[in-house]
Amino acid sequence: MKLEGSCHCGGVSFELMSAHPYPFNYCFCSICRKTQGGGGFAINLGGDAASLKINGAENISVYQARLQDEKTGEFHTSPGKRHFCRICGSGLWLFDPRWPELVHPFASAIDTELPSPPEHTYLMMASKKSWVPCQPGPDDKIFDEYPDESIAAWHQRQKLEC
Repeated sequence: MKLEGSCHCGGVSFELMSAHPYPFNYCFCSICRKTQGGGGFAINLGGDAASLKINGAENISVYQARLQDEKTGEFHTSPGKRHFCRICGSGLWLFDPRWPELVHPFASAIDTELPSPPEHTYLMMASKKSWVPCQPGPDDKIFDEYPDESIAAWHQRQKLEC
């Protein structure tokens, strides 16, 4: 499925192909909450990095989160690169060089009508703030951290290949 997206001010627009366009994955980690989630979470989709076409690339900035190792207390920089519009601050997509074939657009930046998922996955619930409502359905999956199932595997299990 072709996805088209943009920032709020129109300074950046993009398109890419996605075999995994169902917005099912609600992430409650502090990075998503603070960089994306007005509702306390973010929704990432899966896309083909080679198909990404950008207009307004000069208006893009990149944020790499600073993470603290729970055991050692030492800080390091995440390899994940969160792209956002430097003019209006809209989050656009995440790219992680550990998986160079993938790009993860934020559902909030997608202008294309997305299909409705048959179930949701709530992840990083251990980081969810108490003010964030969470009302999972009977078929929804809930994880304190990351699920074992990837975005692609979820789509396969649901037989939702696009």
